[in-house]
Amino acid sequence: MEQTRRKTLIGSGLLVLTALIWGIAFVAQSEGMNYVGGFTFNACRFLIGGTVLIPCIYFLRRGGREQPQALTAGEHSQQTRTGVVGGICCGLVLCLSSSLQQFGIAHTTVGKAGFITALYIILVPILGLFMKKRVGLNVWVSVAIAAAGMYLLCIKEGFSVGRGDFLVFLCSIGFSLHILVIDYFSPRADGVLISCVQFFTAGMVSGVMMLLFERPSWGAIAAAWMPVFYAGVMSCGVAYTLQVVAQKDVPPTMASLLMSLESVFSVLAGWAILGQKLSMKEMFGCGLVFAGILLAQIPAEMLRKGDRGKGIS
Repeated sequence: MEQTRRKTLIGSGLLVLTALIWGIAFVAQSEGMNYVGGFTFNACRFLIGGTVLIPCIYFLRRGGREQPQALTAGEHSQQTRTGVVGGICCGLVLCLSSSLQQFGIAHTTVGKAGFITALYIILVPILGLFMKKRVGLNVWVSVAIAAAGMYLLCIKEGFSVGRGDFLVFLCSIGFSLHILVIDYFSPRADGVLISCVQFFTAGMVSGVMMLLFERPSWGAIAAAWMPVFYAGVMSCGVAYTLQVVAQKDVPPTMASLLMSLESVFSVLAGWAILGQKLSMKEMFGCGLVFAGILLAQIPAEMLRKGDRGKGIS
């Protein structure tokens, strides 16, 4: 029991770090669109992310981090096949979701995009109901509080549904599915392998779309090297891998709440990097988001004493 709680705590911390990296990546995504198209940007960053993970797979397996000694040759082969299949499935969903987000940001404000994308914290438990995953009342209350915080934090003008808003809403559905797909495959296979395969899958599909619908040039890609590099190495290679590894020990609804902190960190990154200041409304929104996450975690620890079967597992 104590070991399980420790793993959950470590996993939660890794997901917060993931959210921090993604929050800063909003700046990179916005800057990258000034030089290249959405498919070009995604193709470059995903292929970079997959390449970065190739040596990680070798060193992690060599160090025994993924427990290869505990598996027979047949079991290890099956786990590898599952990881490849899981990576392809995750990559297809990731490619679709990221493309919708990238093009949505180009047609709406960053504040609206941040709030609408964060709707996956509500959509994950709703979609989980169709998979017969139960959610406690405390989690629903936490989701409502966090969503209210996201609204105060991100919305700065009247809410209207335009082309960009609709694309980002579809993106939030895609990221909800991505979380659930990872939740299914990550306990069954090497998390880093899943992440590596998903990036190459998303990168190749984005590359095909790039050649069909855009006119990429090496000069434009070179001009966007810094945002592409950050998005590829940190947002993809590091953050998505942390997500895959950490979700082994964190329920998907809790994971979505923790990762929704990317909206908070994106505002903080704007303040630290771009010199933007937080208004009182935005600061109150940050407080609500943290309160929602705290409320979701503390009662869960108390409920585990009586029945670990309640809530999403």
